[in-house]
Amino acid sequence: MTPAARRDAVRALLLDRARRDARITGAALTGSAARGTEDRWSDIDLFLGLAPDVPVASLLADWTAYLYGELGALHHFDLRAGEATYRAFLLPEPEPLEVDLGLAPGSAFGPVGDGGFRTVFGTPVAARPGPVPDTGHLTGLAWHHVLHARIAVERGALWNAEHWISAVRDHVLTLACARLGLPTAYAKGADRLPPGVTAPLEATLVRALDRAELTRALGATVDALLGELEHSAPEAAGRLRTCLLALANGGGGGGGDGGRGRDDRDGQAGRGR
Repeated sequence: MTPAARRDAVRALLLDRARRDARITGAALTGSAARGTEDRWSDIDLFLGLAPDVPVASLLADWTAYLYGELGALHHFDLRAGEATYRAFLLPEPEPLEVDLGLAPGSAFGPVGDGGFRTVFGTPVAARPGPVPDTGHLTGLAWHHVLHARIAVERGALWNAEHWISAVRDHVLTLACARLGLPTAYAKGADRLPPGVTAPLEATLVRALDRAELTRALGATVDALLGELEHSAPEAAGRLRTCLLALANGGGGGGGDGGRGRDDRDGQAGRGR
């Protein structure tokens, strides 16, 4: 069985189970299947609407038992967005397959944003706008990460410095995608950005874990960030330019914890000492 055929067979099993589950009032394909852009590497994205008073946790427990017991799931994790809970499962070889199962009350069964939504059964509610990236927040995360990249370089924390430099690049991509109306989550729109945006970012890739290379990459990253901010947030670019260039060139960098606090790439600022 080819990977695509296996994916289709698993999806058919899940949709048949949804139709027979009285607690489920609607089912839809989302992601690439809804947009008609599936390829051999696409996963399964299903979104289910629940009848009133059906606890999401109870239905999720039953479906999780099915995916482990009948389909051999290896692991899962959850994400939450608004009223929806998403559980992502990994099914095993012959070719690993991801199954993303979204559940929400029937009152929230419908498309959000432009991610794709194709109803299989049930009646969806009207489309709702998706979340809009906050340019000001992204700008704040970017300067924070530049600062902590410089601190890490000065401390000789080379892996930590690479972490922060890469995180700044991620935010530059997000800012550019938001500005040009492309998908922003997980860099899904990055490969559709024009070469004029992405070419400068190639220089931001860290090629070796030494001080000179990290300093070079940080400088390229600051240049790319300021170039994007000139379009996305010109007032902020003007305010930040001198400070960011000083950090890129080895100046500044006082204070902060260099990422020993909460240093995830979602940009929670590190706690001071």
